[in-house]
Amino acid sequence: MKAITLLGSTGSIGTQTLDIVAQYPDKFRIVGLAAGNNVEMLADQIRQFRPSIAAIASEDKLPALQAAIQDINPQPILVAGTAGVIEVARYGDAETVVTGIVGCAGLLPTIAAIEAGKDIALANKETLIAGGPVVLPLVEKHGVKLLPADSEHSAIFQCLQGVPQGGLRKILLTASGGAFRDWPVEKLPEVTVADALKHPNWSMGRKITVDSATLMNKGLEVIEAHFLFGLDYDHIEIVIHPQSIIHSLIELQDTSVLAQLGWPDMRLPLLYALSWPDRIYTDWERLDLVKAGSFTFREPDHQKYPCMQLAYAAGKAGGSMPAVLNAANEQAVALFLAEKIRFLDIPRCIEWVCDRHQNDNCANPSLDDILAADQWARQEVLTATKNLATSPQMISLH
Repeated sequence: MKAITLLGSTGSIGTQTLDIVAQYPDKFRIVGLAAGNNVEMLADQIRQFRPSIAAIASEDKLPALQAAIQDINPQPILVAGTAGVIEVARYGDAETVVTGIVGCAGLLPTIAAIEAGKDIALANKETLIAGGPVVLPLVEKHGVKLLPADSEHSAIFQCLQGVPQGGLRKILLTASGGAFRDWPVEKLPEVTVADALKHPNWSMGRKITVDSATLMNKGLEVIEAHFLFGLDYDHIEIVIHPQSIIHSLIELQDTSVLAQLGWPDMRLPLLYALSWPDRIYTDWERLDLVKAGSFTFREPDHQKYPCMQLAYAAGKAGGSMPAVLNAANEQAVALFLAEKIRFLDIPRCIEWVCDRHQNDNCANPSLDDILAADQWARQEVLTATKNLATSPQMISLH
């Protein structure tokens, strides 16, 4: 039985991971849970899965959580805040830590888990995008496994099983195209938050759903694929695949192309990350190719999806630039979701911040450099937002 700690237990990744644990109680057990601020849901999870330790994001929510589980015996250790989440990440005999925390907030807990010698089921792409120069050396130093748990990188990882070293030529990341894949570019200035959250294929959190609408999620996945699989950016491509059945492909040196297929269901990559190298029988719906019908592909529209090119540029710049890109995107998306900026202001703000960082890009950043770049970029987005309010055309996309 594999012991698991779950970071981000009340989010989309977290609840689907717990669905797997509940379905396979003979194969997995929960050691630790770390959640956001949903006290009721976390209390229910503690009652069902009986972790040894649990954390809630805000310290002022801790008394409510204590009251909600006072009838449970034995009581888990309860902690709160960033320090509490880090404590959960490194705690006890957990073999694998699932990182389902959204955004750069997952970086420090993931590092803590790695330093504690725990394997990582990586569902938080920002850990490598912002912290790759620090995280990868730590993975090697501590001899832990970094297993991708999102659908695209899991697909690549699955396709690579049995491929000899040096056999990989190209990675092709598939993208649904998000909420606006069939919208004309001219209509994008009218986009509302509600429009952006109508993903055609996947059920995801608000932030990543907006990232899908801008295609920044694919740009970030390009950077993550670079760190995970070692290919340069000219050999990592994005293709729009509206059906979301082919989750990604690899091209080998002899021109053979391998793909991983399945219904759009995040449980599959999560299960593979938890069970690797084994394959566990499930009673989930089988892929019926006749029912799935035809598969189509098209090149992304660079005018519609400027965030994609911003991500490629940041990845190629390297150093602290990907951390700045990621932080700027997180801040801009948060402002959009709060209806403080428009949809098209997201790439404008990101480009403006990345341009301002060019002369200060740190080629070999430390963890402190990455955290400083992250905070700087968030503040710069707020500055850019103020400028947009007075001069909407102050930022022009290339």
